[in-house]
Amino acid sequence: MANTSPSQMTLYRAKVARNRATSEPAWIKYSLISLALLFLSLFLFVPLVAVFTEALRKGLDTYVTALSDPDAFSAIKLTLVAALISVPLNLVFGIAASWAIAKFEFKGKNILITLIDLPFAVSPVVAGLIYVLIFGLQGWFGSWLSDHNIKVIFAIPGIVLATVFVTFPFVARELIPLMQAQGKEEEEAGLVLGASGWQILWRITLPNVKWGLLYGVILTNARAMGEFGAVSVVSGHIRGMTNTMPLHVEILYNEYNYAAAFAVASLLAFLALVTLALKSFVEWQSARVPTQIEDIS
Repeated sequence: MANTSPSQMTLYRAKVARNRATSEPAWIKYSLISLALLFLSLFLFVPLVAVFTEALRKGLDTYVTALSDPDAFSAIKLTLVAALISVPLNLVFGIAASWAIAKFEFKGKNILITLIDLPFAVSPVVAGLIYVLIFGLQGWFGSWLSDHNIKVIFAIPGIVLATVFVTFPFVARELIPLMQAQGKEEEEAGLVLGASGWQILWRITLPNVKWGLLYGVILTNARAMGEFGAVSVVSGHIRGMTNTMPLHVEILYNEYNYAAAFAVASLLAFLALVTLALKSFVEWQSARVPTQIEDIS
């Protein structure tokens, strides 16, 4: 250390200070880990186990009967229909909005970004109420819809509209930062080489963000199947017709039919676990991409 220069000594001291700042005693690390595990156990693992335990408490026959009930089957079907319609619509919107925001400069860009974040700021119940005020019988278009025998509120179209509203930010919010980080160089190179806009989108832009796109789709689908607030307002709770799975669980629980309520809830929990597994797989794949690129280079 006697032959080291002042600059080397400064770097050495800075390194030692940084190591001290980022290293903690073992008891602090284990305490934080234990606290995190305790929190997860109380608020995640225990409720999850309780759902499946209560669902199977009265036997497998009762469980299967609850899921095969016509009202439960209708709720499952409506939930899947709402997800199958809202997810592709949000996929198209998310790709278009993120491509426009990340690749182009135009007036009103900040307004578009703000509108994309609007469902995060507005309560789902308020969102459902907005659709009631617009399409309800006493709403802006209620008389015209009634004259033409078109039902939006208390029908499937209203449920789909509410689901689309609460889920449309997820794909866009996943793709915008990825496309911005990607830059415009590859697209500009493709344009110089004579590629059309669709060719640039399908062969350059989307392949580079495919894992982020899939991640956004998974989040959108999870929110679509589990949405309660907005759908509850516009559905009317018509049993066997406009009840989704979360609404059906609420009705069964309010009727003290706990076995059937937990059976349908367990199905939702299972779908959530599948979604979590897919999400983890996508994160793992997206984390491997830079490593693969480095290996190739």
